[in-house]
Amino acid sequence: MFILAPAVALAAPDLSMPAGAVQSAGRATTLDSYALPLDVFQGGGVPMRQVEGAVSRTAWQVEGDATTTALYTPLRDQLIGDGFTPVVECATDGCGGFDFRYAIEVLPEPDMHVDLGDFLFLCAERGTGASQEFVTLLVSRSSQRGFIQIATIGPATAPPVPVAPQTATAVSSGDGSSIGAQLETRGAVALDDLVFQTGSAQLGDGDFASLRGLAAYLAGHPAAQVTLVGHTDAEGSLAANISLSEKRARSVMERLIRDFAVSPTQLSADGVGFLAPRASNLTEDGRKQNRRVEAMLASTR
Repeated sequence: MFILAPAVALAAPDLSMPAGAVQSAGRATTLDSYALPLDVFQGGGVPMRQVEGAVSRTAWQVEGDATTTALYTPLRDQLIGDGFTPVVECATDGCGGFDFRYAIEVLPEPDMHVDLGDFLFLCAERGTGASQEFVTLLVSRSSQRGFIQIATIGPATAPPVPVAPQTATAVSSGDGSSIGAQLETRGAVALDDLVFQTGSAQLGDGDFASLRGLAAYLAGHPAAQVTLVGHTDAEGSLAANISLSEKRARSVMERLIRDFAVSPTQLSADGVGFLAPRASNLTEDGRKQNRRVEAMLASTR
């Protein structure tokens, strides 16, 4: 569930968000580490500095057609006005495009979305020594809304950023009401009762509640179009995992058409491999969470 919030209170400063901004994700820790970009993508990678302290990560969404620049500039100006000095500031291809976006920390879909052809990034610092603070700002948009990600890193003794409590995403019941509500408010929902083993694209047999719910929603909304997006864990190459993730999404699409009579015109399938994890790939539990298919509301015409 999104929490309406006109402003986010940073460890420093207080940053006013655009009117109508809705917080979609938030996490704060009193002692953590953060990979801070020091420059744009340069051949072999993005130069990074590992910093430690109180770290907060928040994502926000803004409905409407405001451009990426219109969302970014007031936030950037507030930070500069509060004494932050840019370390890196770039736009899309100037950052390094695909290579830069996938080298930096980005909260996972659907909470944060980055259009690889339209994003702006700022890394800035303030102070020195033990009181030094950092902030990163990433802004992009989809066809329907803008997306803002803010990370702050301050002294370990500083209070963490207050963040809105998050409601766990649940798969829907058979009537599709829960899954439909999530699609219409969040734009996407993970079909968490589907299980894929490492390296397999085969969806197991079973009466999956998420598929029944999605099918019920689509039957009740014949103008709606949903893209099924496959995700994998990080075992294996990126190319192989992108191929595998697309096969998983297509497997789900075929099941919806075959067993639940969903119209093929309402469905499409794609895959992003391990590029949008929602948990660590260092543990089996994390890898299991990352092997998933998400339904994204592409259009209601």
